[in-house]
Amino acid sequence: MCSCQPLHGSITVWSALFQIKRLIKSIIVKQETVNLVVVPCNVDIATTEALKMAQEVDPSGGRTLGILTKPDLVDKGTEKDVVDIVKNLTVELTKGYMIVKCRGQNDINENISLVDAIANEKAFFEDHEQFGPLLEEGKAGIPNLAVRLTKELVNHIKNSLPHLQSEIETKLNQSLLSLKKYNHAVPTSYPEQITFLIEKINRFCSHLKKLTMGEEPQEKIDGERYITKVRKEFDDWNTFLNKCVSKFETHMKRVVLEYESSYRGRELPGFVNYNTFESFIKEEVSTLEDPAITKLKTITEITRDVFMVVAEQHFSAFSNLSKAAKIVSHRLADQIPLVIRCYILNEFADELQTEMLQLIQDKDLINVYLMEDEDIQRKRDDLTFKIERLRKAQKTLLEFG
Repeated sequence: MCSCQPLHGSITVWSALFQIKRLIKSIIVKQETVNLVVVPCNVDIATTEALKMAQEVDPSGGRTLGILTKPDLVDKGTEKDVVDIVKNLTVELTKGYMIVKCRGQNDINENISLVDAIANEKAFFEDHEQFGPLLEEGKAGIPNLAVRLTKELVNHIKNSLPHLQSEIETKLNQSLLSLKKYNHAVPTSYPEQITFLIEKINRFCSHLKKLTMGEEPQEKIDGERYITKVRKEFDDWNTFLNKCVSKFETHMKRVVLEYESSYRGRELPGFVNYNTFESFIKEEVSTLEDPAITKLKTITEITRDVFMVVAEQHFSAFSNLSKAAKIVSHRLADQIPLVIRCYILNEFADELQTEMLQLIQDKDLINVYLMEDEDIQRKRDDLTFKIERLRKAQKTLLEFG
């Protein structure tokens, strides 16, 4: 019987490796980073996973520097291959390569200091026939690497400044826009609360008024502006009525002819008894009742939906006030079947404002309506703090430049 344990272990290892690779890639992909590809000299650099990852995120090689280590482990006769790599002749990188000899585990176990390790490294390169010239060229040794990295980092920061400034400005504008959504904190005094509530209601209703006049900039239902969608419904209704009128005329001619041939008494030719004529009209009008109700329900739903979108925009921080605006809008929207087109598009918003302002009459509910959701204050404080940090970073970058 075979055991599944080894397979499970392999899957676990591969999963861990995948997560590590994903973490590394999330860092080296950023344009602000300088990537160091560290590879032992006794490994084929062309097939190194680290180099492949660096080339994926930095195809031009403008952010990648190759570092060769463990030169003391190179097989005899392969030194020239290592020199060719450092001279950028094997796998070309824009920033090229350097070679260093760090402390090994034995050095650490023997408590060899960093100063002594650097001295030993220098002696190693100086005494090495093939690697010695690399030290003279500044391409070998930890001290030379430190100088090179400092220059690379400074140059990279200078080159990245325009991008950083642009990114900070973008994030700052986004944060300011987000902070606008939360407005200012709710006043504590009752008179200021009344003023605050009236202002919010008036802005909400002014938004709705523009919406019903066809001036809304954003609110859409299924990809169409509110006024456009409602106009299409009315146009559709007019088309339906015109078809009905055409059918009605044909039908009435037939009815009049039948009446004259079968029922006309003392009436003049072409004239139908009033009661008979009225019954014909009522019969025709009754056929319009269901389509009219269906059409009005459609317009009502469109109106409710878009008004709720606007209410969410204005009262998202105040769930109780938002609910009060669901209730008022629905109550008025239910009256749409009783009103004419003009009322739907204009007076509805005015009537809604009147109804909403009635909310302030109940003093006991003012605090309830203006009760912010728990996380609104936290979000406002976080955004304010973020804006302060971004402005400070913006100022620092300007001074640095």
